[in-house]
Amino acid sequence: MSTENEGNAVPPAPSAPPVPMASPTASPQGHAPEGNAPTAPLPPVPQETPAAPGGSWPPPPVTPVYGDGGAGGPGAGWGASYQQPAPKPRSGRGGLVAAVLVAALVAGGLGGGLGYTLAKDRDDRGSTTVSSDSSATQVKRAPGTIAGVAARALPSTVTIEAESNNGEGGTGTGFVFDTQGHIVTNNHVVAEAVDGGKLTATFPNGRKYDAEIVGHAQGYDVAVIKLKNAPSDLKPLALGDSDKVAVGDETIAIGAPFGLSNTVTTGIISAKNRPVASSDGSSSSKASYMSALQTDASINPGNSGGPLLDASGAVIGINSAIQSTGSGGFGSGQSGSIGLGFAIPINQAKYVAQQLIKTGKPVYAKIGASVSLEDSGDGAQITDQGTGGSAAVESGGPADKAGLKPGDVITKLDDHVIDSGPTLIGEIWTHEPGDKVTITYKRGGQEHTAQLTLAAREGDS
Repeated sequence: MSTENEGNAVPPAPSAPPVPMASPTASPQGHAPEGNAPTAPLPPVPQETPAAPGGSWPPPPVTPVYGDGGAGGPGAGWGASYQQPAPKPRSGRGGLVAAVLVAALVAGGLGGGLGYTLAKDRDDRGSTTVSSDSSATQVKRAPGTIAGVAARALPSTVTIEAESNNGEGGTGTGFVFDTQGHIVTNNHVVAEAVDGGKLTATFPNGRKYDAEIVGHAQGYDVAVIKLKNAPSDLKPLALGDSDKVAVGDETIAIGAPFGLSNTVTTGIISAKNRPVASSDGSSSSKASYMSALQTDASINPGNSGGPLLDASGAVIGINSAIQSTGSGGFGSGQSGSIGLGFAIPINQAKYVAQQLIKTGKPVYAKIGASVSLEDSGDGAQITDQGTGGSAAVESGGPADKAGLKPGDVITKLDDHVIDSGPTLIGEIWTHEPGDKVTITYKRGGQEHTAQLTLAAREGDS
């Protein structure tokens, strides 16, 4: 299924929900909230035959919708704060409405005056107003309530503003990963600043810091930035275990939808292991793939890169994409939430973030075979030829050693059903190089199984 990275549409993966969204044009104001992060709708899966993990990369570009403002420029997706249209002269019915409002205000003023006079005349009869006890207004909220979780998590989230050298950019969200000043977010949130651009991170209390990119993984859609002159009082958010998440569990999302920083929304986990393919929608964009957590917590452009929390306040995912039915009417052509949001499982994101902090480059697991990205629904078919004329099955790679050949259709990876190439890619990337997996495939109508050990590929190129 393909989705949008809060702003851009992406090619759909078979039987899977839409993917990441793209972000809108950045607001001219430097303090624009992270709510403009790209959130692109899921586009249809490309009808080409890009390489799967282990094959040549990248796969054909997709146009997902991102929840933050990674992509810049008009209509680029999430990433810029919503600009209120300039007022236009009204006439006809519009003028009538204005007149009615004025009349209502005048009548309200008269009513207020009459009410005050009557009340004054009756002052001698005593007041019926009861003043509340000030102590009763100080509501105590238990740590486990949504308000309690939000109060603890908000101080560890930031609104990220990314600007390229030509002034384009957007906004998104991120959260404190460690006490050294590392912030985890989406790749599409910081993409504009990758080649010498400018990055800033603003905390809810108004503290703003310049930041630099430590590493970014386009395929995983994960990035790590580091605050310059980081404060000594940073409090990293606790990381949960996304493998133990169950459908129906409560979720809390924090971000800056449409530039509205520090917004908290709630919902539940509505599905797991959703194959999602997304991109920022630009012509040069490459697809990102994930086996996502699906939530109905409201996620919009600007939420990208923000934490998806469980009921205890632990991070279980990174909000990255939304499913969209089309462009929205918020002045930027972006789509909004329809209750289908997708987050990168934190177990995967944690592994990627640690690799980026350690080496600055992402490491991907691979089987060493190129698969078709067509939405057949029957499985992931190994192509006859790899990208650029290379071999479809890498010589000496895991697939080759397991006996896989061009034309084989992979239908399962361990116990997970594989219905397309994007689904296979997303599932493989939930593993680490060196993991042993069982592949079920069909050849000539007959089903076979093979065990193989996943190899590694470093970098996005």
